[in-house]
Amino acid sequence: MKKLLLVNGPNLNRLGVREVNVYGKGTLATLEADMKQEAETMGVELECFQSNHEGAIIDIIHEAEDIYEGIILNPGAFTHYSYAIRDAIASISIPV
Repeated sequence: MKKLLLVNGPNLNRLGVREVNVYGKGTLATLEADMKQEAETMGVELECFQSNHEGAIIDIIHEAEDIYEGIILNPGAFTHYSYAIRDAIASISIPV
């Protein structure tokens, strides 16, 4: 079975609590459970990780290369300014 890693960035642990009028009432736990269930129907094992810390996200990206076939990345606010995460992605050989 293929293994993929879902990485969620800063503040996504606050889904369902913060700015409900913008992001809705769904929680990160619910979203991850739904994604795991869908992945299973495709014969994929999905593991989930969330951090508010850039270094932790970089570390998990580096470690993922030896464990997973690919990464699904939602870097949250780091989308806008994290050269370090971009460089971490460039340093690995699995698809992101």
